[in-house]
Amino acid sequence: MSVYGKVTLGAILLPLLLLAYLPDPILAQDGSGAAEPPVAGSGGTIARVIANQKRMENNLEQYERRQRIELHKGDINPVETKVWRVFPSGPAQTKLALKSDGTPLNPQTYRAELEKLAKYLLWAIQPGAGQREAYAKAEHKRRERDDLLVLTQNAFLFTRLGTELRGDRTLVKYRMEPNPSFKPTTRNSFIFTKVEGNVWIDEQSGELAKIEGRVTEDISIAMFLAKVDKGSHFMQERYEFFPGVWFPSYEQFDFDGRKYLLPFSIHERTFYSDYKRVGSPGEAVAIIRAELDKLQPN
Repeated sequence: MSVYGKVTLGAILLPLLLLAYLPDPILAQDGSGAAEPPVAGSGGTIARVIANQKRMENNLEQYERRQRIELHKGDINPVETKVWRVFPSGPAQTKLALKSDGTPLNPQTYRAELEKLAKYLLWAIQPGAGQREAYAKAEHKRRERDDLLVLTQNAFLFTRLGTELRGDRTLVKYRMEPNPSFKPTTRNSFIFTKVEGNVWIDEQSGELAKIEGRVTEDISIAMFLAKVDKGSHFMQERYEFFPGVWFPSYEQFDFDGRKYLLPFSIHERTFYSDYKRVGSPGEAVAIIRAELDKLQPN
């Protein structure tokens, strides 16, 4: 089953919406707590949310985590489950396959993969043309995302709907809808005109706690070779895993569409857990070496 639609919207749209530009909170005129008029993103809240998101992305480059993916046919029963240990490795990330209980699929294969990871981490901290090229590619992707973020500043209007409790945290809920005055300048920014949803911001920290989005019109992608259907849905939840450190805990994609005239349907649930700081590649290689020392060669 093709994951074309999920890759395109998941890799471009969702991370951008996680940096949703929100207005500074303004009390309703009558003090009743009613929804405020929609406004384009502006003010100090933007800077706070963006700074938090950038810090989260930087933190992710130093934290390993477990990723459990459930692929569904329809919306009820999972037909395939994959579990990965995702390990940051400088300009890239390494995914090690695991059983559902978190143990290696094959001990010998797992050890070989750890040895390969250790070699790559050592390579990543050395100077050289290959290393410079790899880091340059990673930086280019980061710049592309940042350029799109600039375009999102006026792409949406936000209406404050009120507050909700999640445990002992107060979340401020906003409705997010396309700004009719926004003029897309790229194919990717055109996606913003066909998406609406809601975002929840943690009131105390200014961190994004949850986002839900819906595709309101069919979206053509890849020079019209593929299409994501109206009604496709995505969401993400984030929690504070460590003091001041927020990471995704759950993602959901329900996309339908066509690629090269063939229909595809993606119903995917992803759970993130077991975040652990491993640090920079220089620090991480020591962790992998210590882990290898504890494993039996055979």
